[in-house]
Amino acid sequence: MRKILSCEFNLDTACVELRLEDGALLSIDCTAVENEVANSMYQRSELDWLIYNDPLAYAELVLSGEPELYLRAVTKKTPLDSISN
Repeated sequence: MRKILSCEFNLDTACVELRLEDGALLSIDCTAVENEVANSMYQRSELDWLIYNDPLAYAELVLSGEPELYLRAVTKKTPLDSISN
């Protein structure tokens, strides 16, 4: 992969934007990614956390084609009746 010079989330376009060393610009539509891979509010929340706190990790995850694998690893549904006080 080409070297990434900068990576940031653009709130106006809801895209993570990358500038590569060869001058190319990539824009990842975060809404489209979430619509495609996130099946619950928990998964959307995990992706949103990455977008705001570590956009480079988010971009690498999307570009590697493994967001579903990541989401399975970090989100776990626990039925309310199984939570003990």
